[in-house]
Amino acid sequence: MARAAGFPAVAAALFIGSVALTILWCGSMSGSMRMPGGWTMSMAWMRMSGQSWPAAASFLAMWTVMMVAMMSPSLVPMLSCYRRSVSPDRLVIVAACGYFAVWTLLGAAVYPPAVLAASMAMRWPLLARSVPLAGGLALLLGGYFQLTSWKARKLARCRGESACPTASNAAGAWRHGVHLGVDCALCCAGFMTTLLVLGVMDLAVMAGVTAGITVERFAPRPQRAAEIAGLILIAMGSLVIVRAV
Repeated sequence: MARAAGFPAVAAALFIGSVALTILWCGSMSGSMRMPGGWTMSMAWMRMSGQSWPAAASFLAMWTVMMVAMMSPSLVPMLSCYRRSVSPDRLVIVAACGYFAVWTLLGAAVYPPAVLAASMAMRWPLLARSVPLAGGLALLLGGYFQLTSWKARKLARCRGESACPTASNAAGAWRHGVHLGVDCALCCAGFMTTLLVLGVMDLAVMAGVTAGITVERFAPRPQRAAEIAGLILIAMGSLVIVRAV
């Protein structure tokens, strides 16, 4: 009974703590720079001279905490399924660490090109004016991705519709978490595009993306939920493009 009660409590505490840290972090980096083309650049992509590594480490820490806050609602059911097939509970923790390690690596991959693009936009006004159009096109692609059969297959895996494997050691638990993380990251490509385009430090955007991902995981008709989200992204992208031109 104690084992059954402990997991939900730990998961809830982790979620609440990560949400609180995300809110504090976003509040401390709420500034932005007005750019040619009528858009604003987040402080997350502004690299100060001589602070490359500290800025990158700060972003990666923020990104990881943010992913814990955003993905925990949809991850807990998958971990609960896994937990029923393994013992002890530490293997579930190892699996969760493997899962979020994938998201951390994704943040590490996103940061350098994003900072480079931001630097180029600040240097060349003509390039900065094209950012809204590029952002609109990215939203269109993200929306189209939501409508594909490949997305449907990844979503089925992320919902835990495949059997939960057993693992008797930490290596097996880590591999399971990594596999979950890869499937989930691929499944969320459209939503992550939205987050990066509309504002990685914007709490409203984070909440919307989190809601979209969570609804997909729990909706009785997941593919319909994914398609509705895709149509919304396509409408948003079209509006951004119309305004940009």
